[in-house]
Amino acid sequence: MALVELIMPKMGESIMEATILTWLKKPGDKIEPDESVLEVATDKVDTEVPSTHGGILKEIFAKEGDVVKVGKAVALISTSGEDLKPIVAPNAEYKPVPKTEPVLAVASPTNGTGHRKSIDFRSASRFYSPLVKNIAKEENIPVAELEKISGTGQEGRVTKKDILGYVQLRKLGDMGNGRAPYTPLVPPSISAGDEIIQMDRMRKMIAERMLDSKRVSPHVTSFVEADVSTIVLWRTKVKDEFQKRTCDVLTYTPIFVKAVVQAIKDYPMINVQVDGDRIIRKKEINIGMAVALPSGNLIVPVIRNADQYSLSGLAKVVNDIVKRARENTLKPDDLAGGTYTISNVGTFGNVMGTPIIMQPQVGILAIGAIQKKPAVIETPGGDAIAIRHKLFLSHSYDHRVVDGALGGSFVRRVADYLEKFDINTII
Repeated sequence: MALVELIMPKMGESIMEATILTWLKKPGDKIEPDESVLEVATDKVDTEVPSTHGGILKEIFAKEGDVVKVGKAVALISTSGEDLKPIVAPNAEYKPVPKTEPVLAVASPTNGTGHRKSIDFRSASRFYSPLVKNIAKEENIPVAELEKISGTGQEGRVTKKDILGYVQLRKLGDMGNGRAPYTPLVPPSISAGDEIIQMDRMRKMIAERMLDSKRVSPHVTSFVEADVSTIVLWRTKVKDEFQKRTCDVLTYTPIFVKAVVQAIKDYPMINVQVDGDRIIRKKEINIGMAVALPSGNLIVPVIRNADQYSLSGLAKVVNDIVKRARENTLKPDDLAGGTYTISNVGTFGNVMGTPIIMQPQVGILAIGAIQKKPAVIETPGGDAIAIRHKLFLSHSYDHRVVDGALGGSFVRRVADYLEKFDINTII
């Protein structure tokens, strides 16, 4: 008989901690290898943590709602293996953060004379993590000001993202009127018969990220109409055979992704991120793809190294991530590392849109519904009017680093690749 720790796994390049949502097993339960033991939430996705070994769940070290660092033990499993090193005093490896902590003195500006006073965190009306307190200390944010920040974490807890967003606005001077960044200017009115719906965790994260993006990036949108008649004709011709051969449906999305990738290669300064006064040009082309969930929320899984896929490869990966997104089986890594995003608003019957940039990217493309329209076309015998399949491309970009010439030329190039699609393409 041996004991082995169940460790909070690394769930993405930027994820350092996770909140325990639900224990799926209780002490004394039998666990199979790779069987899910608990559900956790990060700032990107909710996911299940599987067991690395089979055995009996002996002890749980962290409660539901606790925030646990990656690499820390969350439970102890009793196994029958002899090659596993016994764990001595597992509780010493991981101690949940207590709800009441010692006083942490915070330097805070007072009356402009340069004198500072200590702030007692015991006067706070809610729990703050050590990380949030350290940031508050570094940025001279007193408890009274900290209390105004609207938290998006478990039970309204202020997260690292919340306080850093506040700090950014504070430095820009948006806090001069003493207003908290997430407090509405005019409170909503509630009348008899109104239904009050509490935002779920994902909707709160979406709302926060959209606000952050609009605050950080000056958005500009350019529009181009593209003739996709050749693509419609080609897909109609090959989709049945493709589905019969691969058991997958052939949508327009992989074609759109391919055109975007080709345009990024022509205009690599679209595939950048901003870090203060530095521009980081990304080597990888990782395309985020907005997917609507049955709950009404939106999630953006990422096709990593999208430039390395053939059209048939893109069709397969697009179908896979859409399926897993709607089944809530995406992993945190599936949502990380995007460098440019597309959103097919045409699936909702919309002809165009003005999408909000996914930070820290600098561009996002909305693809409208394909519509039949009368259009003037050039023929050997002169101009003629014909029915064509057309759609609008709406490109929103960060005007800090993407000027109108670049943003407009990029979306025009995407349209060019769509219009020049080869009807003899084999998939």
